[in-house]
This record gives sequence, C-alpha cells and structure tokens, in this order.
Amino acid sequence: MRRELFLHIATSLSARYEYFQQRPDCSGRTGLSPLQKCTYAIRQLAYDGGADMFDEYLHVAETTGRECMKYFCKGVIETFGATYLRSPTPADCQGLLDLHGRVHGFPEMLGSIDCMHWQWKNCPTAWRGQYTSGYKGTHPTIILEVVADQRLWIWHAYFGVAGSNNDINVLQSSPLFNDQCRGQGPTINFVANGNHHEMGYYLADGIYPRWPVFVKTIRCPTDPKRAHFAQRQEAARKDVERAVGVLQARWAVVKGPTRLFYPDCIADLMYACIIMHNMIVEDEGAGVANWVDEDAAGSSHGVASDPVEQGVPHGEAQRLRTFVTTRQEEAHLRLQHDMIEEIWAHRTR
Repeated sequence: MRRELFLHIATSLSARYEYFQQRPDCSGRTGLSPLQKCTYAIRQLAYDGGADMFDEYLHVAETTGRECMKYFCKGVIETFGATYLRSPTPADCQGLLDLHGRVHGFPEMLGSIDCMHWQWKNCPTAWRGQYTSGYKGTHPTIILEVVADQRLWIWHAYFGVAGSNNDINVLQSSPLFNDQCRGQGPTINFVANGNHHEMGYYLADGIYPRWPVFVKTIRCPTDPKRAHFAQRQEAARKDVERAVGVLQARWAVVKGPTRLFYPDCIADLMYACIIMHNMIVEDEGAGVANWVDEDAAGSSHGVASDPVEQGVPHGEAQRLRTFVTTRQEEAHLRLQHDMIEEIWAHRTR
C-alpha cells in the first residue's frame, strides 16, 4: 500500500484506541509508537513471518508482536469494516450491472461467487472432525465464501466454521441469500431473451445447486451456442479467482495454512486482510483492474432498486415464498436458457 494509506490507517487506529497511542510504561520510559505497532502487524500479515521475525528491526518483543497483530486486525474491522466490507447498495448494484455488461457481456450479473478453502494447521485435536471438508485430504479446513467483481473488489465474505465444512454447507447458512429472503436485498429487474427476470444472479462453478440466483457453466457443450456461452461464463468467473489470488499475493498470511488456534482470531485476520485489500483497490483507482470502458449495455440492461418494503422484514408467508423462489430448479433452467440465447445474440450482431 502507499505511504499515505498506511499513515491513514495508523492515524485512525491511534485516534480511536488507547492501545495504539504512545504511552509511558510502568518504568516511566516511552513505549512503542503507533507506527511501530502498525508496521509490525502489517509485516506479519504481508510476509507470514513469525512473531519474532522483526523484533530486532522494530524493537518489539515476540509476545507484544502477537498482541499487536490481534488488536490491529480487530481495530481495522471495527474502524473500516462498515465501509470496505459491506453489502452493495442499490447504487452499487446498478454500477455492477453496468460494469459487467460492458466488460463481460453479462449485463445482469452481480458478480462471481466461490468458496476459498483455508487449511487450519494448528486446529485443536478435539475439533478436527468438525472442520474437515475433504479438501486436500483430511486436514482441518476453514471455508470462506467470497463474492467479487471485475474490479477485484470483494463485496461479501462469510466464514463457515460450524460443522463439517464444504461449499454447500456454507451456502445453506450464507447471510447473502438469507438477507434476500428477509427482503433486505436490492430488487433487480432485467430482461434476457425477451423474458423478464426479477432476481440478480452470480456466476458459479458446478458444485453450486440449480437455483435461479446462479448461472453455471455447461460442462460438455454440444452446439456452438452452448460452447460460446460456456467460454464466456468461465472467462467472466475468473474475477473471483483473480480477486482471491491478488489477496493472497498481497497478504502471505492467508496464502499458506493458518497457524492460529482460535476461529475468532482466524476470522479477524482474514477480514482485516480483505478490508485492507479493498482499501488498496480504492486507493489505486480503476487502473488496478486494467479494464477498458466500452459501449453501454444493450436492451437487456438491468435496473437495481431498493426493496419495495425497505426496512420492513418479510412476514412468514412472504419469507417462505421468497425462500422457495430462490431455489426453483425450473427458474434456473429458464434463466440458463435465456442467458445462452442472449449471449449468442450479442455475438452475432
């Protein structure tokens, strides 16, 4: 990150928390400065070194270094989480519809969704059976559900740490779709292949169920239309892979197995890295994604707006109806067919 952004983070934490303020210790000597503590924490996150890796350079003891990283992650989440790790507003959704329509040819797409498997190296022995997902053997694994757009901005991240972890279990408890059932998500209206649809969708891989909120690739396309659609869908879905790849390249601590002991500390570490990743993306501007602003979207361009009953929770009957609607396989197949025709029509124009 740039020097100005680092100083902004350090100054904000120092102004809000006494721990990051420079104070005399019990012997009357001046303690560590906020720059020392923030530098120590960020270096641990960026290089995935031990707590004693920078003790000679920054003059911070090993125990104090671990404490710095713990309070730094909590402070970043509490200070910047509401801005840089939030659900998209209707205005944000409208921008996503415009962006994906110009860049990928999917004018109704909200983003790409995927799960990131993170090995838990120091998982307590008594908990190992609860955090095993079958991914990369039998190692305990924590799964993070990520939604990202083409600008590498990570809009949503949810830790699934209860029970046996896999993509489907995380999806069933995902707040992203629970909010939609409660009527707290934005309303998306668009037309594809001449048919009207009222739910935004995400690009997903084959493990996700056949819900109308997901558009998946076609594994073995048998005609040019389906082959072209599969190619475009797989190319666009790389956004979430790129976002996670950049996140791991910036913060080496989330690239390898985590050595922490407690799920809360692991979650704070991951969320802090995602927040700072989004801060860097915003600070560097649109050039970080290296995409070209092309012509506006076509006639099937979608519109995002506030829920009809904004701030009013759905009743039981309405919530049940929304729950069933978001899981209809027939609606998924209709949307899949409409998107195949829409993408093919744009190609042949």
